[in-house]
Parts: sequence; C-alpha cells; structure tokens
Amino acid sequence: MWEVFGYRNFRGTQRAIIESIMQGRDALIIMPTGGGKSLCYQIPALLREGTGLVISPLIALMQDQVAALREVGIEAGFLNSSQTGEEQNEVRNRLRDGSMQLLYVAPERLNTEHTRSLLRGIDLSVIAIDEAHCVSQWGHDFRQDYLSLGVMGSLFPGVPRLALTATATQRTREEIVSRLELNDPDISVAPFDRSNIRYLVMPKLDPRRQLQAFLQPHRGEAGIVYCMSRKKTEATAEWLRQQGFNALPYHAGLDADTRRENQRRFQAEDGVLIVATIAFGMGIDKPDVRFVAHLDLPKSMEAYYQETGRAGRDGEPAEAWMVYGLQDVVRLRQMLDQSDANEEHKRFERLKLDALLGWCEATGCRRRPLLEYFGDELGDDCGNCDGCLAPVSTWDGLEAAQKLLSAVYRTGQRFGAAHLVDVLLGKLTDKVQQHGHDALSVFGIGDGLAAQTWRSVIRQLIVMGYLRADAERYGGLVLTSSSRELLRGETQVRFREEHKRREKARLPEPQAAEIRDEDLELWEALRSCRGELADEHGVPPYVIFHDRTLREMLLLRPNNESELLGINGVGQTKLDRYGQLFLDVLRAF
Repeated sequence: MWEVFGYRNFRGTQRAIIESIMQGRDALIIMPTGGGKSLCYQIPALLREGTGLVISPLIALMQDQVAALREVGIEAGFLNSSQTGEEQNEVRNRLRDGSMQLLYVAPERLNTEHTRSLLRGIDLSVIAIDEAHCVSQWGHDFRQDYLSLGVMGSLFPGVPRLALTATATQRTREEIVSRLELNDPDISVAPFDRSNIRYLVMPKLDPRRQLQAFLQPHRGEAGIVYCMSRKKTEATAEWLRQQGFNALPYHAGLDADTRRENQRRFQAEDGVLIVATIAFGMGIDKPDVRFVAHLDLPKSMEAYYQETGRAGRDGEPAEAWMVYGLQDVVRLRQMLDQSDANEEHKRFERLKLDALLGWCEATGCRRRPLLEYFGDELGDDCGNCDGCLAPVSTWDGLEAAQKLLSAVYRTGQRFGAAHLVDVLLGKLTDKVQQHGHDALSVFGIGDGLAAQTWRSVIRQLIVMGYLRADAERYGGLVLTSSSRELLRGETQVRFREEHKRREKARLPEPQAAEIRDEDLELWEALRSCRGELADEHGVPPYVIFHDRTLREMLLLRPNNESELLGINGVGQTKLDRYGQLFLDVLRAF
C-alpha cells in the first residue's frame, strides 16, 4: 500500500475488510464518502489472481478513478460509450492477455451478453459493486439496471463480491444483501461521522441574500449549490456569475457536451462553483470541495447525507449549509403524491421527508440526531454545527399553538400557511374578505407575534405531528389525530426561537491549516508545479497530489527522494514520475 498508493497506515476497518476479501468472502461495506472505500477492493484486486471488476454507475467516475490508478502505476481501464470502437477493442485485448488489473463497467453494459461472454473468458479476482444503494427501491437513488446484478454470483462462482455505499439504513442494508444475493457477507459499517464538516441550517428568509452571505468567505473555493429545479439551477448560476463567482449550471436537461465540459472544469480548475440538481454528484471524486449548499430541501436524510458528504473529502474543514421552508415540504409532498409509486412506497417516503424536516427544526446539536438516524452514536455534542455554536432558545408555545390550530379549524382546513398567518394577524386581504374570514373569532388574535414567528410555529407543529400539509388540498393545512389534546391544553409544547437575521450572527469560520506568510511563495510554487503536471497528463490536479500532501511537503521540507517517499500520498510510482520536479521546487526555497 505504501509503495503503490503512498499511504502509511490503513484507516478504520480497511485492513479487516481486505483480509476478509482475501479469504474469498462476500462483503457489504458502508463507509462515509472520503473514508477509503476504493482501497477495500483495489488492494485485493492487485493481490489476487486475475482482473478486478468494478461496477460503477457513472462514466465520469470511471474515467476519474482509472486516471488516478494509472498515475500510481496500476493497469486499469474501462468500457463505456465514451470510447471509440478501436479504444474498446484495445481494452478487450488487454483483458484477454491478462495485463489489466482493474476494469470498470456500468451496470447496463454488464447486462449485455456480449460483455458477460467477454468476462467469462478471463479470470476475475474480485467483483466490486459501487454505489450499491442504487439497488434499493426504498433508497434515494434507485436504478433499474442494478436489479439484475444479483446473478453475478452464479455467473462467476467463487469470486468474492463487494457491495459498497456511503449511506444505508438498516432496511436498505438488508435489501442490498437480498437483491445482490450476497453469500453470507461480512458486513462492515464504519462510523458515519464526518467531523470535519460543519452543519448549518436555517429557515428561508431571503434565500439569495442568505446564500451570498454564506458564500462571501468562500470566494475562490470549490463548492456545490443544490437546487430543486432545472430552471432555478440556471437562474442561480447566472445570478452568482453576476456577483463575481465562477459558477456553472449542471442538470439533466443540458446537452451532454455542456454537462461534460462543466463537470470537467469543476474537476480540473480551482475555485469553480457548480449549481446543480441532484443529477450532479454521485461519484464526484474531487477532494477539495469546501462547501455544499442547499437552496431547497432534499428528499430525505439519506439524500442530504450523501450530497453533503461530497464536501471535505480531503479531511480538511468544510461546510454543509442549507435553507428550508414550508413551501419546500409542500412541493416535495405534491411531487411524491403525484408520482406513480405504490402507496406503501409513498408512505415510506413521507416518513423520510418528515424525519428530515424534524432534523431541520432540532434545537440542540445537529450531528447527534443525524448519526442516530443511521444507527450511529455520538457521546458528546459535536461543537461544530449551528446548534452547538449558536444555540437557539425555546419558548412556551401552548397558547400560540392553540390559536393557530383554531384558525386552521375555523377556516375549514383547506388554506395554506400564508392565508392563515394573514387571518391571525388581522390583515384585510382580498382573500380574507372573499371568504368572510374577517368575521371569524380567530381574526386578529395572533397580532402579538410577527408573521415570521407564525410561519416558524406552523413548521414546528408539522414536525411535531399536530398539523399536516395536505397535497390533495394544494398544500392546505389540516389537523391530525393529535391536535385535540393540544387544543384542550392536555399537553405542553415549546418552540424554538428563531433569530431574525441568524446568519448575520457570524459563526467562527472553520479553520484549515494556515499557510504562513513566509511560506506562501513556496506554497504557490508547489501548486503551480502540480498544475503544470496535471495539464500535461490531462488529469485534475488532485490526481497528481492532494493539497494535504503538498501541505506536508511544505511543513517537512524533504531534501531527497527517501525523505519525499515518507510524505503521505507519495508512493514509489509518483516518486519516480514527479519526485525530482517537486524536490527541485523545494530546494529552490
């Protein structure tokens, strides 16, 4: 591992997983993004006889991983639609003559008899199924082609199979094992905590202004901004460019060439910001993404964890920022109710959305309930989220809740939040007068609280189960079976106290290892050397060396090849290829 990959030690459960696979066992590996899943199949593929087969869902991911493997001297290749016929024939010939150590293919290609026939003619060392949560119909990223991968065990008996994913609840784990027909797998669940990521969540007030305030200290850094719709993605990217950010859109509606070029620029250039729908992200291998921002609520805790996990893969400080509102919930529930899914699936998805909304409204440490959702635990509060760094106060909300529920009942349980707030505040809008709601006993009884506070009360009552947004009534709020006990005063309720401009109460910025002023010139020289090599080899800069490796060079100042080989991330192949160039830069200073 040292000689090839340049790593001094295994991380977490890597060694145990690799030893189990070397003994021929199947495995289910659940390890957070950036936790080192790839080594769990790459090392056995190098040590066992034959070629390692990696099933990966995205062409871009295959290309990035193959490029990185070739840089450390591993014979790797892929078969996909981006290649010419001649290039594909070259890969097949290398497979047949036994010179290829790792082959990457997509699940849909593996489902063809032509590909299966090719693979039956060679020896396979391991079969790795990456992004294995895609096989789960209860998961957040189901893909039909994954369902047929269960036959791999019977097609290639005796070859250990690994299913790998960054996130899976207990139910999803069981489904992965069942659908892939893993044989008594060794199940390894690494801790889910990404302690370097700071979680920041706030209600939507003025989302563009809030986003701009968040992004200001991140100028010049790589990041991802997620939006719910394609239209919003393009509009937000254009607006950010007007604010001076190097922002590019990405969604499934763009033509393939534009998507490919925008993703290439994000991978290869420094400081590019991608504004995207969920079509962007799976398998993104860029280690120095410093933030992931959500302008809209994702569909579930799984989706949120997966998307935010693309930040800080290098272990350096990163931020996951999100704004959310009741309208997000209404839109997501409408989309779900109008989908073709069966009722059981819809019910399950509603529960997952409710869990995410409840997490957004948490009053304490955010990391603890996030980890608990995935069956993990955190002993103490994390100290690295808005709940810890800027704790919210709570207030006795029984009277406010009773007023709100009464307004819902007396207006007929068919109006949305905006109209109910107008009624409570005593606003004589056209709609209020049209329905005669100015004559109700609840008209104006809530004028002691601000409209923003009432919107917060509504969100929190939905989370607590006392209210429900009914998609069949176009988001109209209705009472639930639990509402009666609250109306009667038989239970107590406390609400979180929202800061009017919470994002202005600046939290301390997450601090990466500082580059001293006297080291800046050398730091830029090392980065320049890396950039020139990346351009020459046609790979992103981090494929040459991660920032962390350059920082270690800066700190330790190796003076010869032996000392440079002791730097984490410098293996023998990279030493032979690039060592002298970096030593020359270091000696010049």
